[in-house]
Amino acid sequence: QVQLVESGGGLVQAGGSLRLSCAASGRTLRNYAMGWFRQAPGKEREFVAAISWSGGNTHYADSVKGRFTISRDNTKNTVYLQMNSLKPEDTALYYCATAYDGSPRFSPLEYAYWGHGTQVTVSS
Repeated sequence: QVQLVESGGGLVQAGGSLRLSCAASGRTLRNYAMGWFRQAPGKEREFVAAISWSGGNTHYADSVKGRFTISRDNTKNTVYLQMNSLKPEDTALYYCATAYDGSPRFSPLEYAYWGHGTQVTVSS
């Protein structure tokens, strides 16, 4: 069983930055792709970013491309999401998840384990 714990969320003004972390325990993440998703009130959970097992392949939603960067440190069993130039529409509960294999995935259905999320609120 894998436990994922997100941290780093908070309240920030538009244009600001936050760095989210996702720490795993129970199993090494080294062989698995990781993803970040977000869910705003009244909306479906949406894909934000994903990274391959090695970190060499990354994908982003169009809405965050150029502003967010996903990275990982397999020695620390941790994945990160650097968020710059934040906008009020980025406000959501952010989740990290572990894929079933090493390739980045875009659908929540292709992820096996999930954290409980960290809240990001961007004020205008």
